Amino acid sequence: MKIQRGMAMIAVAMFGVGGAPEAARAQAEDWWRHVATLAHDSMRGRETGSAEHRRAAAYVADVFRRAGLRPAGTDGYLQTVRFRTRRVVEERSSLALVRDGGAVEPIVLGDEATLGMRINPAPHIEAPLVFAGYGLTVPELSYDDLEGLDVRGKVVVLMSGGPPAIPGPLLAHLQAVRWEALRRAGAVGLVTIQNPRGQDIPWERSMLSRFAPSMVLADSTLDETAGQQLAVTFNPTRVEKLFAGSGHTFAQLLQLAGTGERLPRFPLPAAIRATVATETAEIESPNVVGVLPGTDPALRDEYVVLSAHLDHVGVGRPINGDSIYNGAMDNASGTATLLETALTLARTRTRFLRSIVFLSCTAEEKGLLGSRYYAAHPTVPAAAIVADVNVDMFLPLFPARSLLVNGLEESDLAADVRRAAEPMGVRVVSDPEPLRNAFIRSDQYSFVRRGVPSVSLKNGFEAGSPEHQIVLRFRRERYHAPADDLAQPVDLQAAADFNRVYLRIVEQVANRVTRPAWNADSFFRRFARGTGATP
Repeated sequence: MKIQRGMAMIAVAMFGVGGAPEAARAQAEDWWRHVATLAHDSMRGRETGSAEHRRAAAYVADVFRRAGLRPAGTDGYLQTVRFRTRRVVEERSSLALVRDGGAVEPIVLGDEATLGMRINPAPHIEAPLVFAGYGLTVPELSYDDLEGLDVRGKVVVLMSGGPPAIPGPLLAHLQAVRWEALRRAGAVGLVTIQNPRGQDIPWERSMLSRFAPSMVLADSTLDETAGQQLAVTFNPTRVEKLFAGSGHTFAQLLQLAGTGERLPRFPLPAAIRATVATETAEIESPNVVGVLPGTDPALRDEYVVLSAHLDHVGVGRPINGDSIYNGAMDNASGTATLLETALTLARTRTRFLRSIVFLSCTAEEKGLLGSRYYAAHPTVPAAAIVADVNVDMFLPLFPARSLLVNGLEESDLAADVRRAAEPMGVRVVSDPEPLRNAFIRSDQYSFVRRGVPSVSLKNGFEAGSPEHQIVLRFRRERYHAPADDLAQPVDLQAAADFNRVYLRIVEQVANRVTRPAWNADSFFRRFARGTGATP
């Protein structure tokens, strides 16, 4: 058990966006109490489906009740979501390259590659390999990595990322949905090589997640991996063996990617052979949903969703003797903002013209599954959801002088964000790290795919700044690690300032006269209801 030092570790500097020192301290301490409850060792990392996650959900539901929110689940505040889980049985699984002439070269599971369990893998498969660049098909930009490339019956090897001409949010989306084009072209599996420039977690730590169960929604209509028989992620420092004899090296491909040149596409002189043993189960885990009704006779039937995920990754392989992955910043911090916002509105008796859905999502860490389920099966009329404002791991680790907004360029929510933030002295900035694909990596993306204008908010920084270095260090040392706990240094003033800006943004969106809209040039406009497009 780690020592819970809590408030003793955290200094509150009384300066920043505004508010009296006493009020700022009270706001910060109230926010921290929620974090301390949800990220305590006794919550054991809030794994989806666990007893501890159910206790965390009950805590959230009780706060919603105390805040006077109307229950908006399917059972009071809870919306039960059903999942199927898969866990690889590594001692009965194997991976190898089969060279011309039948030579077999083993691939070491863990050190060299991991098997993905978010698909339903074939128990046995052997198929030729082909390198397809980024594996992207973008008709709007006349870009197609599959053009002239035969992938029928083959496993496609690709690098994460994409050409620099594609804007970050669109590039992130295209990577999320690329399997559909690969499936239509006849591919049977994927080997993904992470571009090190977009890699948050060192391989030595990220590979430990392979022992945790993966999950899919029991609702098969929401399965987007049909037909994929193999999913492999390869360690970028050990991947040259895939390219042996091809006339290309991964180092050369990385250099081309770094200069923005188009990647070549070519067959690899090997097949991949996989035996995959799995254990499966079925579980349930709830979203937590409450509604604050609006006051305007016309606009109260429209809903602004405020989302933050409650789950984390539970108990895993020990790091430095600690096996509890507490998830204090990821995402007890965002959940605490959601809860404290509800309580602040209750305390000040504030209501907005539109109704507000407070949504605490499960299974975000499993692939945004809780929010995907809610977006497909909302407990308010789907057509009446006008916006989603998401908070996930906003990282109050340095003063809140700027606000990072994923989705800033896509809708007129940007104007609401600026109207809220800039009078408070907070700059609004776009994502300085598009290779991380943050636009698709949290729950706002589930609403984007349903045509709902959405943004996700974080404490902002500029690329290469001292603040950026703090964020990078957090990712290296604490992200998805036991060190994301209550003993880490946190700037409570930054949290209080962020929460005040967040509340101002909610007010702007909920009280605006017009319905939020996608920008005319946004790719995601096609997903809006009534266009005939499907997400």
